[in-house]
Amino acid sequence: MRAVITVTGKDKVGIIAMTSGLCQKYSANIVDISQTVLSEYFAMIMMVNLEKLTVSFTEFSDIMKKAGEEAGVDIRVMHEDIFNAMHRI
Repeated sequence: MRAVITVTGKDKVGIIAMTSGLCQKYSANIVDISQTVLSEYFAMIMMVNLEKLTVSFTEFSDIMKKAGEEAGVDIRVMHEDIFNAMHRI
């Protein structure tokens, strides 16, 4: 199972480290990553493999969302199947 993680918000030091650190903590393996900064805005998309995830998908998604809120950015975790279905239309 794979998921797409998106991170958006005002750019600041440590966004990538925080996000990748949480992936490492819960054994979500990053298989692809793209990030950019447009003026003062940060945007990142990560594809992660969740086969060895140490918590449920829902719990991981909630943890990432809460961490993003605490850091002042928006973090969303979407199952790959949902992401693909949304973009077929």
